[in-house]
Amino acid sequence: MRGRNDDTGAQFTRRALVFGGLGALSFGGLAARLYQLQILESGKYRGLSEENQFNYRLLVPSRGRILDRHGRIFAGNVENYRLLLMPEQVKDLDALLSRLRKMFDLSPAREADIRKKFSQRGRLSPIPIANNMDWETFAKVNLWLPDLPGIQPDVSEVREYPNGEDSAHLIGYVGRVPPEQSNENEPLLRHPGFRIGRVGVEKQYDLDLRGKAGALKFEVNALGRVVRELPDIRTAADAGDDLQLTLDKELQAAAWHALDGTSGAACLLELETGAVRALVSTPSYDPNKFVRGISSVDYQKLLSDEYKPLYNKVISGTYPPASCFKMVVAMAAYDAGLINPRERMRCTGEITLGDRKFHCWRRRGHGLVDLNTAIGTSCDIYFYELAKRLGIDRIHDAAKQFGFGELFDLSLGVGSRGIVPNQAWKRARIGEPWAQGETLIAGIGQGYLSATPVQLAVMTARIATGVQVRPHIVSLHTEPAQPFAPVSFSQTAFQIARQGMSSVVNKSWGTAYKPGGLDGKEMQWAGKTGTGQVRKISQAERDDRVIENHELPWKLRDHALFVGYAPLEAPKFAIAVVVEHGGGGSTVAAPIARTILNAALAEEPLQSARSVVEQP
Repeated sequence: MRGRNDDTGAQFTRRALVFGGLGALSFGGLAARLYQLQILESGKYRGLSEENQFNYRLLVPSRGRILDRHGRIFAGNVENYRLLLMPEQVKDLDALLSRLRKMFDLSPAREADIRKKFSQRGRLSPIPIANNMDWETFAKVNLWLPDLPGIQPDVSEVREYPNGEDSAHLIGYVGRVPPEQSNENEPLLRHPGFRIGRVGVEKQYDLDLRGKAGALKFEVNALGRVVRELPDIRTAADAGDDLQLTLDKELQAAAWHALDGTSGAACLLELETGAVRALVSTPSYDPNKFVRGISSVDYQKLLSDEYKPLYNKVISGTYPPASCFKMVVAMAAYDAGLINPRERMRCTGEITLGDRKFHCWRRRGHGLVDLNTAIGTSCDIYFYELAKRLGIDRIHDAAKQFGFGELFDLSLGVGSRGIVPNQAWKRARIGEPWAQGETLIAGIGQGYLSATPVQLAVMTARIATGVQVRPHIVSLHTEPAQPFAPVSFSQTAFQIARQGMSSVVNKSWGTAYKPGGLDGKEMQWAGKTGTGQVRKISQAERDDRVIENHELPWKLRDHALFVGYAPLEAPKFAIAVVVEHGGGGSTVAAPIARTILNAALAEEPLQSARSVVEQP
């Protein structure tokens, strides 16, 4: 009996040892596994427990700067503190927006736009919540980020135009990608913070300025907070190329201030190269408002302004060149052998052609005048006679030699050719034969003839140099002297035009004479006034009293024009100024041109001391 009990006890002991060993082994395995999970792989499973996920972020490239000829900034970039909403991380949009309203001003319109985009966009497309935030508000949102699931703070760049209005028509601005372009096969165009050039140089050179996007893979937790970036899976963005222009930032500002308060335009050309040094249209607008989002009220004000601040008058506005065209007529008549410069004609104030009278601007006339005096005093009667001798077709051909009717490529994407009429043009356009009275009117730069301020500047540059100066606005870096072809007129014809333009401003009887010369220190220059008539003066009004410009509504007043170059000997710059409905060219446009030319000539000695590139 005892032997059986001993056998049973021994068997139990063996079983206990086996099960105890198995238990110890199991416990050891469990302990090892727990050590692996909690210690060795704690980061991995902490991420899983927090529902971590991996996202890709498109890295927007820094947009290239637009610089003046000395490297000073026309368009640059500044930091933009903003908030993005990641739709895939938002479970309760109403609660999220309610929290955001307590932190900063979230207008009903903006909130409605967010809700609309939230319902329409793909779940992976970020939605802009706020842009251009101040640092205090941005920091407060970052502090409360754990309570704002789906909100992603972002520091990007926004375009800035330090010159504001004075170069808006030229530089342009950037804006949101239009819907028709956002569908293109380019992820960058679908990024909420990306902007493209909409007008001006910004638009024409957009592909060069925008650069190439990069990409970054990063890990976020359930609250949308970035846990870590994965530098091994990162492609850096390539910044856009800087673009250097021929413009001078200080001259651009000087030209703007000279024209400020008017509706007008000015173009300043460097004669040796054709480089545009200033290109201004007034009034203008602040391009920074378009970048940050212009209000509908402000935009409607721009649209309704009768001075048309959104319209680039310097390249698209067309005006009768008026008496500024008389040098072209004089040169054409001389080279055609139709006039001796010493021939004198009598101006009584009017001539008759058929049953119609043609008047001189000076009611009592100029008396006996030769060609130089006719240019200097701007005698209309003299040029009626020259035009009658020439005929409209020869006037047309001469105008084309001086750039009229040509659309110069200034990299701005818009512009007008103006009108250079002849007999064929009228038959094709209006379906009527040309009338001789229309030839007389064309001889003083009126009628169908029209030109842009840029074309007037080109005409002046070609008269000053005798070659086919062509304007350009993007820097050629070294800007060597261009091998411009000669204008097909004789040297004597050029001398006649230059002498007449000298008389306008340097002779006491000239229409734009002012003692002291260009700079008040007897510097001689050359110029020509023009007064572009915009209404027909009836004979009854002439018999009674011609109404003065200041007595008329603004839109019925004459345009004021002036073209010129300086200095008279070895000229460096040519200029054209147009003031819409400004009245007389001698009293309004000539002083503006004088101011801009003086600024340009004063700038020359300073150029060698300038730095090549302005630091951002």
